[in-house]
Amino acid sequence: QVHVTESGGGSVQAGGSLRLSCVASGGTVSAMAWFRQAPEKDREGVGGFDSYNRTMLREPVKGRFTISRNNAKNILNMQLNNLKPGDSGTYFCAARSFGRLSGVSMDPLLYDVWGQGTQVTVSS
Repeated sequence: QVHVTESGGGSVQAGGSLRLSCVASGGTVSAMAWFRQAPEKDREGVGGFDSYNRTMLREPVKGRFTISRNNAKNILNMQLNNLKPGDSGTYFCAARSFGRLSGVSMDPLLYDVWGQGTQVTVSS
């Protein structure tokens, strides 16, 4: 059974940086993505990779976040730079353990494996 584990969250001031990592274990995954959820808000996609190593980041984080993947090790990393208070929330790693995914999707229903989340807090 595939599991994913996130690490790297923390508390920083606005303008600071963090690096999040996600490791998938117990099997292979075809796509991975990051989602985040702020208190009292819906979960939203941040970015990810599809099965063909294409990557996508959503507009609110473009130019500030970068995402990378080590396919051989089933690792998904995300560098968060120039953080803003609005970036605060719980960041979840998601993986797809079945079938290929063409195009990065921010539809959480297309991912069947989820981590527990790691907290990111950005103070002003």
